[in-house]
Amino acid sequence: MTYNEFYDFVVKVHSIAKIGLTYSKDPYAIDNYKELNELSKQMLENFMNVKFDRPNMFTKDVYPTPNVSCRTLIVNSKNEALLVKEANTNTWSLPGGWCDLYKTPSEAAFAEVSQEAGVEPKMVRLIGILDRTPFKSNQNVPEYVIVFLGSIDGKKFHEHCHETNDVKFHSLDHLPEMSRKLSMNELERVIDAYKNNKVIFD
Repeated sequence: MTYNEFYDFVVKVHSIAKIGLTYSKDPYAIDNYKELNELSKQMLENFMNVKFDRPNMFTKDVYPTPNVSCRTLIVNSKNEALLVKEANTNTWSLPGGWCDLYKTPSEAAFAEVSQEAGVEPKMVRLIGILDRTPFKSNQNVPEYVIVFLGSIDGKKFHEHCHETNDVKFHSLDHLPEMSRKLSMNELERVIDAYKNNKVIFD
């Protein structure tokens, strides 16, 4: 393992620990994530000779910036969009989620579609970047959403992750109840950009 590969590995473990501590509800898993967090933190401190009480990539006290997520619009020949049903709300959304460290935007979008919809897409083009700050509430944070157009022509579906409990194509003209992760107004802008071959922003 090279110097860079080892560093990337430890940072990935540290990132997984942080995500687990944020979202896990299981007390045993939380204990394990705490241990992983502390071990990987110590390894990074020794590796870089930097104490983590100083600003670092996992703290928000460096400079406040929006979180970054990705979504992918996939449309079939029947003018239907591929949607995933979120297990915790039973509402639908374009497959997507937060962008992980060390993944490019398109790699993050690819991973989210593969995990949530159970199919490996081809990223066709950028549809746009949405600023979700005006839609902030007690449940979310300022966010930039990177939206891609994807294609899955002829590809077979495999098992999707636990975050979704259904995957279906829905007519662009008759969409089901959508998740708050992308409002109908935002989705309509995305669909319009797709139909008119535009790139949208803000």
